[in-house]
Amino acid sequence: MAAVWRHTVGCLSRQAITKPWGRKSQVRTYYSYSHEPFHPLKRAPVWKTAEEAVSVVKSGDVVFVHGAAATPLKLVAALTEHGKKQQLSDVTVCHIHTEGPALYAQPDCEGIFRSNSFFIGSNCRQAVNEGRGDFVPIFLSEIPLLFHRKIIEIDVALVQVSPPDKHGFCSLGTSVDCARAAVQNAKHIIGQVNPCMPRTFGDGVIHKSHFDAMVDGIESLPEHCPKERSDVENEIGRLIAEELVVNGATLQMGIGNIPDAVLASLKGHKDLGIHSEMFSDGVVDLVEAGCITNTHKNYHPGKIVGSFIVGTRRLFDFVDNNPFVMMCDVSFVNNIPIIAQNPKVTAINSCIEIDMTGQVVADSIGTRMYSGVGGQVDFIRGAAVSRDGLGKPILAMPSTTSKGESKIVPFLKPGGGVVTTRAHLHYLVTEWGIAYLFGKNLRQRAYELIRIAHPDHRESLEKAAFERLHCMPSRDL
Repeated sequence: MAAVWRHTVGCLSRQAITKPWGRKSQVRTYYSYSHEPFHPLKRAPVWKTAEEAVSVVKSGDVVFVHGAAATPLKLVAALTEHGKKQQLSDVTVCHIHTEGPALYAQPDCEGIFRSNSFFIGSNCRQAVNEGRGDFVPIFLSEIPLLFHRKIIEIDVALVQVSPPDKHGFCSLGTSVDCARAAVQNAKHIIGQVNPCMPRTFGDGVIHKSHFDAMVDGIESLPEHCPKERSDVENEIGRLIAEELVVNGATLQMGIGNIPDAVLASLKGHKDLGIHSEMFSDGVVDLVEAGCITNTHKNYHPGKIVGSFIVGTRRLFDFVDNNPFVMMCDVSFVNNIPIIAQNPKVTAINSCIEIDMTGQVVADSIGTRMYSGVGGQVDFIRGAAVSRDGLGKPILAMPSTTSKGESKIVPFLKPGGGVVTTRAHLHYLVTEWGIAYLFGKNLRQRAYELIRIAHPDHRESLEKAAFERLHCMPSRDL
């Protein structure tokens, strides 16, 4: 199969590569005015082993790693080994959440590599919380700006792509998100070519001639199998689906069991649309049930719009070569004015903790960093200002932790990061009901939130609210 890919790519000798730039200047001058990776160039990549390809990385470089299911695990392993063997230092590895063990973030790589997460995955959480890795608080929609504005200058981009088609075009597949901007701005691009990577339509198409090196990288993509949902999560999903999602709504869902529970409860709905930074297997079920048609959307009507996907092989096969799905740059998908143009925008996201005034923690547990800002605020705001006035910005969480502690609290834990502000929050859903906070004053908010807290904690929360607000929580003005 590798021979077939090489035949598709064509003659791959070093003489076939035009190099109007060098490692000293590090400027890809053949782009002229635009760093657009779509049009064919009169150059070709060199097929190399992973070890040969990553040998271009040197001390002090910034390396971008493709994220989520598209994480180029073969290149990551080779990069880590290269750093150790060559005794590199101060190499920054930037990324959203990645899959696999994140070898560059392990303790034995301290001083060689330093992870810089725009969204923290479980594989980098320990490094960040131990001070061996970094975290950038940033809206998902604005990550591409870091590259376009040269706030972060990428020396080498490691991405995973589908094999070139007969015209020489590859696809970023499951994760276009900020990877497209990284490819547009990187000084050196290495592609792990994997026939297991689905070919998707949209912004993720890149011509083979824009790669400096390609690596044979056949391997199964990392999968996220749906976890068994609790009764609490299923009840939250039911409440949102039955009380807040209407026919013809345009949906955005974050990641996790609660968004999955919502999707599982939508089998009776009609003409739903998807415009979401990410989606998972639950969307496939709704497409097969005829619930998702995208009929009423104003942007890409008739098509599911996403930026990256997380799920199983079933999901990957669903998006493969499927014109019903558009995978787009996250600066478009998460653009608030664009989100707001769609009908009945219903944004559904999870959170960790909320105080009785409506401040929402979603990226940390006290001082311990957990995830990131992501696209929550992008879509909460897009739904709130939707053009038709029918948008619903929804946050949801179980009322208690696994230890039985209330997640609705008088004061946030010290160090907890406010991702969604008091002013952003409209709907909060727990298994005990729905609180609508838009336009509510502080004592009304306290009343509504205490009403959907776990019954075991309502009395203590009411007392704490009185101590904080110097008045009793009240439904009325």
